[in-house]
Amino acid sequence: MFLSAVPAAADNEIGGGAQNPGSDSDASGNADGDELSATASGIVYDRSKNGSGPKTGAVTPATNWTPPPCWYAPTYSPAEFKKYVEPIWQAESTGPQWDLEQKKRYVDGEPYKNFNLDKAGKGFWWTSFPNKSFPPGWDGCDEPTFWVDKGDPPPADIPEAITPEMLSKLAYAEIRVPGTEVTLAPEGETKVNLPTWAWLDETEFKPVSVTASVPDIGIEATTTAEPVSLKIDPGTKDAETYPASGACPIKNGKIGEPYAKGKSKQDPPCGVRYLRSSGDGSYPLKATVTWKIHWTGTGVNGEKPLPDGEFGADQDVVVEEVQSINR
Repeated sequence: MFLSAVPAAADNEIGGGAQNPGSDSDASGNADGDELSATASGIVYDRSKNGSGPKTGAVTPATNWTPPPCWYAPTYSPAEFKKYVEPIWQAESTGPQWDLEQKKRYVDGEPYKNFNLDKAGKGFWWTSFPNKSFPPGWDGCDEPTFWVDKGDPPPADIPEAITPEMLSKLAYAEIRVPGTEVTLAPEGETKVNLPTWAWLDETEFKPVSVTASVPDIGIEATTTAEPVSLKIDPGTKDAETYPASGACPIKNGKIGEPYAKGKSKQDPPCGVRYLRSSGDGSYPLKATVTWKIHWTGTGVNGEKPLPDGEFGADQDVVVEEVQSINR
């Protein structure tokens, strides 16, 4: 299935120069809700194996890392490209001199003739797209729209042409993981010096993945995130964590261990012990899950690493003094 993307109005070249941040041209299509969609990026995303639920969110890279700021991808068939640019020329919205230069390039054979209509079905016009978050360098892909025959690589002097590795990084930005509100025991208020057990619902914390693909040229990449540990920050220095590092590893697919009767005298494998009352307020306990992220894709043997991701949230914990009875 061909899902065409529609870039913003031309800048200095047809398709050259990325979309302006304020542009309204953010074409999109989808199937089965948000599981399969193509945005104005030349890329199709399959999010059917992503995290779900009301508290899902994007991971934060553990290192200083960002996805590609811009890229080139196949965008138009010859007829689609003709249909896109001719109204712009007719409106003379870009000026007669500019229109003349573009007609020479795409119609008069310098170097393309008649929008390559005689090559219908044999290739695509490629154009540039910015990263939707517009990081530094988003406008760096300023080559004019160019043609690539099916089966041929894009020009070697255009390093931003889309590749499986670039797709893996773009899929990384689409990863969504479950919220990190931990279950605590005892429930409600806990007591000073009483070990509080913490764990996460194991049914929610399973690997998630997003696949990014460019069907027109047959490349794809799947980026997968797997939970590996839970970090507990009690929200106060007057507390001790279990284990002492505060990092609870995943064992047998579980993060922490649910409390059960008879374990009150045991130290929890994952939890916290508050040493001081929270008074009239509460402590902002923060639970952060670290996700190990890797990818595989077209032409790639095995899994390739990407930076770990983190996702966390705060929750209020009320800590009361243990009441004593005077006799």
